[in-house]
Amino acid sequence: MKIDGTSYRSVWVDEKDGWSIHIFDQTRLPFSLDILQLTTPADVAHAIRTMQVRGAPLIGAVAAYGLALALRQNSSDSAMEEQANLLAATRPTAINLRWAIARMLSHLRPLLPEQRVEAAYAEAGRICDEDAEQNEAIGRHGLSLIRDIAKSRPLGARINLLTHCNAGWIATVDWGTALAPIYMAHDEGLNVHVWVDETRPRNQGAALTAWELGSHGVPHTIIADNAGGHLMQHGEVDLVIVGTDRVTRTGDVANKIGTYLKALAAQDNGVPFWVALPSTTIDWTVADGIREIPIEERAASEITHVAGRTENGILTKVQITPDGSSAANPAFDVTPARLVTGLITERGLCPATESGLRSLFPEQ
Repeated sequence: MKIDGTSYRSVWVDEKDGWSIHIFDQTRLPFSLDILQLTTPADVAHAIRTMQVRGAPLIGAVAAYGLALALRQNSSDSAMEEQANLLAATRPTAINLRWAIARMLSHLRPLLPEQRVEAAYAEAGRICDEDAEQNEAIGRHGLSLIRDIAKSRPLGARINLLTHCNAGWIATVDWGTALAPIYMAHDEGLNVHVWVDETRPRNQGAALTAWELGSHGVPHTIIADNAGGHLMQHGEVDLVIVGTDRVTRTGDVANKIGTYLKALAAQDNGVPFWVALPSTTIDWTVADGIREIPIEERAASEITHVAGRTENGILTKVQITPDGSSAANPAFDVTPARLVTGLITERGLCPATESGLRSLFPEQ
């Protein structure tokens, strides 16, 4: 994807030194486009933990490079295993993180210590390339849903889509998941308009999704999280499409807090609710998402304070709650498969069921 005409991925190796890693500081968007240089596994762990880098596919890719950075310091068996465990523990909900670390270790364990650094960078690069290819394929398959809506409408009629949180290219290596079909539909000339949930408490929708869509020229409107049901009741939403941080083999979907409520509203109003994901986000070991997926509890300060830009252009945080009031901050919720119309993967569309997923991924 492009920013001001320049093509970027969301993580890349420095062209000059050939080993340090660059990411965008997502905590500074949309007001400041800051590029960070990561040189140690501690840098990577901090970036993931503080959400300078976020989005399930991107977290996995950056963690893979984090292990490569760790091996530059010490490529012994014990050091590799220790650093892998530390990186895997930075965020609990997104399955891509553990998947990427496991894949790296599987590739690196048979090698001699002196072979591991070069091999680690190569494998991390393959993870990134595959993610970009998978997301482009997700975009093509999801585009068919938007085309079908367009065919049922008068020529040029507006198609209203609703999304929650950020599942665009800034959350993946490239293209994004839920936003990839939207970009392709817009580029094809379809009259798409996106309702962008603000996504409290961190406002990834208002900050990141709106920034992405605006940079690409996609018409969009930011709404309060609680406005989606009202819009659905009045026929202003044709399709809900969201991303996910983990999908069980039975089709339960863990995504940013508030997704479950959108799915309930969508079902009540007969609005299709689709989830876009690469196969790396499927956790084949889990059957019951509500009981088995660990839900990250983040700092109360994300609820009690809000970040923004003052009229003077200064980025700051302000407190919005009374002194002494406690706050709970579960970062994700689980949408049961029964509320999901279907899943959009790199291999095509399928029902949110175990048989549906296994029809696309029989090797699992």
